[in-house]
Amino acid sequence: MQASLFLIPVTLGDTEHRRVLPEYNLEVIRGIRHFIVENVRTARRFLKKADPAIVIDDLTFYELNKHTSPEEVAGYLAPLAKGESVGVISEAGCPAVADPGADVVAIAQRKRYPVVPLVGPSSIILSVMASGFNGQSFAFHGYLPIDANERTNTIKKLEGRIYSENQTQLFIETPYRNQKLVEELIRLCRPSTKLCIASNITCADEFIQTRPVKDWAGKIPDLAKKPTIFLIYK
Repeated sequence: MQASLFLIPVTLGDTEHRRVLPEYNLEVIRGIRHFIVENVRTARRFLKKADPAIVIDDLTFYELNKHTSPEEVAGYLAPLAKGESVGVISEAGCPAVADPGADVVAIAQRKRYPVVPLVGPSSIILSVMASGFNGQSFAFHGYLPIDANERTNTIKKLEGRIYSENQTQLFIETPYRNQKLVEELIRLCRPSTKLCIASNITCADEFIQTRPVKDWAGKIPDLAKKPTIFLIYK
């Protein structure tokens, strides 16, 4: 196998690996000794769950977060220059999508190292698939502003884009603020604007439902502590 930077998806929650991850991913993982990870503890747990035979102490982990300098990131790719593959593992879902792993990939591309994305669950793609919204044109915005005025303006701006550009808009919130966000959407958006709430995707209590904003009033599910994506469309 050619030495490459492998982007290794993980489960979105406490989901059985076989449900969402191909067997080929495990074959790749077994051949890697160097991992760039968002959190060492959860990465070790993921690998041990994927294959209990993996000897964790034989592996090298490089932690990647918003404080990691570009120089450190470049150093993490040193094994590739020696012909050894490197794996990238994020906290959930696909690395490098709404994830600091993108910085690693950018450096690898500049250095002309092979980059191989492996198949796995992406909450962004899965929520668009299940929403019934426009899958030809959509935009993911991450977290909305915390400031109340900026947040209100952003919501109204994103709603405007679904009508002016025919584009599905996606965003997320810190789980403990999910309920408040839905209430804001109900208050600020047009009653006919459609809202899809996609929560705990691929998990046992997965909830994905699309309704006009006016129909969500008084019917908001319990979203506390649950990773959720919100989509709006006309």
